[in-house]
Amino acid sequence: MPSSPKNHRMRAISAAFASSALAFGGAVALMGPEAGSASSHREAPQIVSDPQADNTDTYAFVSPDKQDTVTLVANWLPLEEPAGGPNFYTFADDAHYNIKIDNNGDAKEDITYQWDFSTTDNRGLDTFLYNNGPVASFNDKTLLVKQTYTLTKITGGKSRVLAKNVPVAPSNVGAASMPDYAALRDEAIQPTSVAGESTFAGQADDPFFLDLRVFDLLYGADLSETGTDTLSGYNVNSIALQTPIKNLTGGKGDPVIGVWSTTDRPGIKMQNADGTQSYKGDFVQVSRLGNPLVNEVVIPAGLKDAFNALAPENDASVPEAVARVNDPEVPKLIEAIYGIPAPKAPRDDLFAVFLTGVKGLNMPKGKVQPAEMLRLNTSIPPTAEPNRLGVLAGDTQGFPNGRRLTDDVVDIEIQAL
Repeated sequence: MPSSPKNHRMRAISAAFASSALAFGGAVALMGPEAGSASSHREAPQIVSDPQADNTDTYAFVSPDKQDTVTLVANWLPLEEPAGGPNFYTFADDAHYNIKIDNNGDAKEDITYQWDFSTTDNRGLDTFLYNNGPVASFNDKTLLVKQTYTLTKITGGKSRVLAKNVPVAPSNVGAASMPDYAALRDEAIQPTSVAGESTFAGQADDPFFLDLRVFDLLYGADLSETGTDTLSGYNVNSIALQTPIKNLTGGKGDPVIGVWSTTDRPGIKMQNADGTQSYKGDFVQVSRLGNPLVNEVVIPAGLKDAFNALAPENDASVPEAVARVNDPEVPKLIEAIYGIPAPKAPRDDLFAVFLTGVKGLNMPKGKVQPAEMLRLNTSIPPTAEPNRLGVLAGDTQGFPNGRRLTDDVVDIEIQAL
């Protein structure tokens, strides 16, 4: 079987990942299909039924190997069982997968990178298999289900195609089918038409780690419990882009960018009489992910679907959502279950982390429209020895200044809350 060799073994929550000082290809390798969970998996009632559109995590960091570039990563399709064939995991053809950039603090996207996928399924009436022989290259005829994509950059309402017919790394079926899967993943790392820019799409290990038993009333006040990664062994579908910093900043001397990912679907989904499904109508936003765990544990259940459809520029107009940032539920639960007093509201510190950026760290210059998104100060160079606790441990290149693959956002956010 593919990456199930880990057999869903538990990983200690406190365990840190290896150094994030990796080349773009190395960062992709770090996300290799081995294990995982996600900070925003199945977080809202409606998105549960559309996992291909479900954002799980967004990452943004200055690239350690090329410090004049930023690496952007966004993940979808949570809780993939690696051995879940014969119909493995694909991106949706009827969707826009987006990573959006705000480079002037107004909470509106100034740049959108959009990935649009196309699937070719050659199985027909001949076989049920994903591949009918060993696969050494994306172009092998033995790979029966293939995906490619077009990458488009949208600025000021104008679109520019950066790459066409780019191969998606196939799902890792196993050693017999794909004896050198690393080579297949490397084949999916492709340059765009922009100098110094590379793109990747494919199945990946989700670097986020969490003990989902936390939803069982925070372990029920049992302090003897040891956190473990209950979802080790699962994957996600990942998109990554490395691009020069100058392509992202606004050119007005402000090094801070806001980053979030979204999924758009046509507004009407149809179940056809022949068993197929199709979409039509204008595209609408159905999923959104900036900071980790916000829609999962900050936004109340009655607002979760609406939050997934909300543009960041409108966040401040939803008083119920802002109220949950200023006075979150988690500290109250900790107080009720463990007796640890909750900090008093309003939480100006959390308002800054989630909605404006932290002054002196990653708050944009000038007037800032409060909005939930990752904020990255691109002028802060990578840390020689990254600390999993990021800014809390004095490592200002880590979360909440952007987010690296190795940042332990669960520990960071629990301590912050």
